Amino acid sequence: MSKIAVFPGSFDPITKGHEDLIKRALPLFDKIFVAIGVNSDKKYMFTLEERKAWIRQTFAFEDKIEVATYEGLTINFCRSVGASHIIRGLRNAEDFQFEKSIAQMNRELAAEVDTVFFVTNPEYAAYSSTIVRDIHRNGGDVSKFIPNSIQLEEEF
Repeated sequence: MSKIAVFPGSFDPITKGHEDLIKRALPLFDKIFVAIGVNSDKKYMFTLEERKAWIRQTFAFEDKIEVATYEGLTINFCRSVGASHIIRGLRNAEDFQFEKSIAQMNRELAAEVDTVFFVTNPEYAAYSSTIVRDIHRNGGDVSKFIPNSIQLEEEF
């Protein structure tokens, strides 16, 4: 039986922190779905197509990575692709409290899907898509926060 994991998020945009977590998870799983959640109530800075393309560029070398999109509950997406695990990153204690609650609720909804937490490497602990978007929106250089494979124009 294959070990399949889902790493859900908005990836608006993908950061070096996301990239690092995925690379660290690769040896543990046969396939990882980097799953972009689509929420029609949320305003994204970057299009879904841009976000998918950036993830594909970042992991072009890795055939164990598949980029997907989904709506609704993450746990339902996990079931649809046969995933046994959800990957989440923890930057700080607040992340842990938030992610722990979601993981516990997911276990109530689907006991067959477990959550695996990766503690973020210290060099990426301050990175978040929200902060990267804010830096970009205000004219700052975000190149050191996003994967090297992504070459962005002035209009990030």
